[in-house]
This record gives sequence, C-alpha cells and structure tokens, in this order.
Amino acid sequence: MSVTALGYIGIRSDRLDDWSDFAGKLLGMQKIDRGGKSLAFRMDDKAQRLIVAHEPGETLAFMGWEVEHLADLDAYAARLERAGTRVFRAPKALAGQRLVTELIAFDDPMGNRMELFWKPMLAADPFVPGRSISGFRTGPLGMGHAVLHVRDIGIMMPFYRDLLDFHVSDYGLQPYGLYFFHVNGRHHSFAMVGSGQQGFHHFMVEFCNLDDVGQGYDLACRQEGRVAYTLGRHTNDYMTSFYAHSPSGFFVENGWGGRQIDPAAWTPHETTDGPSFWGHERLYLTEEGGRKRLRDMRLDAAARGLRAPAVVDCPWLYGELAKQGR
Repeated sequence: MSVTALGYIGIRSDRLDDWSDFAGKLLGMQKIDRGGKSLAFRMDDKAQRLIVAHEPGETLAFMGWEVEHLADLDAYAARLERAGTRVFRAPKALAGQRLVTELIAFDDPMGNRMELFWKPMLAADPFVPGRSISGFRTGPLGMGHAVLHVRDIGIMMPFYRDLLDFHVSDYGLQPYGLYFFHVNGRHHSFAMVGSGQQGFHHFMVEFCNLDDVGQGYDLACRQEGRVAYTLGRHTNDYMTSFYAHSPSGFFVENGWGGRQIDPAAWTPHETTDGPSFWGHERLYLTEEGGRKRLRDMRLDAAARGLRAPAVVDCPWLYGELAKQGR
C-alpha cells in the first residue's frame, strides 16, 4: 500500500472574492462554478484541485492524499487506529463533495485534517486556465506540495513517516528545522517547518514554463504587499519560484523546474547550505527577525560557488525541453 500524490487542498476563508482573483487571475487556475458558499478550482484534467469553503478561520481545512488501490484505505485505517488515531470513514456524500470515489479522514497529532482517497473524478471538459499559462506540472506528481508549521517534530515525524509512509528526502537544521518528504518522483510533496508554531505555511504549484512564473511575478509586484519572497532558487529541489501572500495569510509558492528524483534509489540526508542559492528575500521579515541571517546564508553559498546542476545534468528537465523543441 502507498500514498501516491497530493491530490487536493481545502481552505477555510470568508474572502471568496479575493480567492477568486488570486487563484484564477494570479495562479492561473480555472474557477469552477459550483454555486453556494464555496469555490473550486482546476489545474488539469482532475475535476478539482483547490477548494475554498466560506467559513471563518483563514487556514487549512484539509489535505487530500491519493492512494493507489481501494484496499489501501482499509489498510491505512487499520494501521492508524492501532496507533490510536481515530479514523472517520467518509459517507458517499462527502466523497461526492471531494469528487472522489472513496475516502477516509483523520487528524494528525497537531489537529490538521488529512484525507486519503481513491480514484479522483476526471473533468469532462479540457482545462482552461484563468490567465494565459502553459499549464501546471501535475499528472502522477500530484497537485504540488504542502508545508506545515509544527511545534514538535518528534511527534509529527513518526506519524507521517511511519504511519503514512511518507519518505524523507532531506532535512536541514539551520536556520531552523526543515523536513522534506516524497511520495512519488517529485522531490517533496510534503514538508514541515520546525518553527514551534502551528498552522499552514504554504502550498506550491509548479508551472510548465518559467515565463509563466515570471509573468505571475510581474502581476504580483503590481499588488502592494502581495509578494512575500522575491524570485529565487532553492538549494534542495532546485525550484525557481516566488512566494505570494494568499488572501488567507499563508503563502503560495509559484514555481518552475523542480527536481525529480528516483524514490527507489534515493538516500535521505542532511542539507547545510540554507534554503536558497539566491533570491527568496523574505520581505515580511525584519532584519533582526531572520531576514539578514537568511541573506548571509545565500551570500555564503554564492561565495562557495554552489550551483544547481546544468540542464544537461537534469535528465527529466532536458527531456521536457526536448519535447518542446528547445
């Protein structure tokens, strides 16, 4: 049994108009007209990827993780219940709302609602983006990735690693604890920030074309206070991205060029170079509150000549560019 991908994310918010503009006009998702007090958005051939429910709280409502086989739901439910986690076996009505065939739900040790589902519904019509983009990198890699703030990594690590079979990609201890997990070939579909806090840090969507990110960055820069991290490149997954403040306060990473790994051959390891090769200036931080420290780590990485591999050393990226005739 295995979890294969991040399938969908649900958000609580009473700022539906703001989310409509943000997800549609900035991220480029397709808004689905559902009526009532909720919004849904597509990114590809799946019927929905992002759900925003009209509820107070401005935070994560749930994450949906796809499993390979229907029997995996019962197997995970049994494992979780043996470990003392209460599992909610969802009725058909809830599965219908999520546009999946079957699902189970439960809370992690910090109260974040997780859902495991089987067989998502496909849309009948082609994906039509909310702005002119080349599309999102999804498919078997899933929606993207999601990141949580955590108070106690000692409790959260065994839950996701041992009970849900999330595999450690790498981790860094400076300037704070960062732990990354893969469930497929995407370098990470899930991560935890050991900030001592609780809540949703960000989710990431990956575009098929770097220009889609750059044009989104131009749009975000036109909105006062929208950019949270400037354009930059991460050291572990090689993602070129910027982060935007969402209408609910957490971040959304807009990325391109993320690293793809071979899970069967991957060895977890500690990283010591900091989060980014360059850029990703945290505009929301003060100098004393961590902004200078992170900048110094980037400048040190640059002084040591750290670089991501060239395109020819990234077979998956080279192959994608070759398909596009570049």
